[in-house]
Amino acid sequence: MAKNLTRFGSLFDDTFFDDLFRPLAVRSSGEKVPAIDVHESDTEYKVSVDLPGVKKEDIQVSLENGILSVRGETRREEKEEKEGKLIRQERHVGQFLRQLSVGADVDPAAVKASFNDGVLALTLPKREKKEPEGVKIAIE
Repeated sequence: MAKNLTRFGSLFDDTFFDDLFRPLAVRSSGEKVPAIDVHESDTEYKVSVDLPGVKKEDIQVSLENGILSVRGETRREEKEEKEGKLIRQERHVGQFLRQLSVGADVDPAAVKASFNDGVLALTLPKREKKEPEGVKIAIE
């Protein structure tokens, strides 16, 4: 699959395409990051971020200087094991950060986010394209 088809290619060694069917991808550094889908239309981008097991209050989304950042944290369930022991743990516990370059054509004031069933849905409306401003200069 081709990488970096749009400016949504990650800035920081993003390997989520290498592990499409897992809710968390693993970067070459071993760090786990949420899987995402990005859709583009003429008027907006739609980003879906898989965040299973993450509580809404543990998610932070920001858009600064054309960089969309999704931060969050999953926490270990604190329960006492009365019988037996944990023999395998695959669920990610800890903090994560996912960043995408969205460029200058996104209107930061109009970005909307919702969180339902472990999926963060972001709508990033594009700014209206302006005609380049200029003045015709007469030659004397």
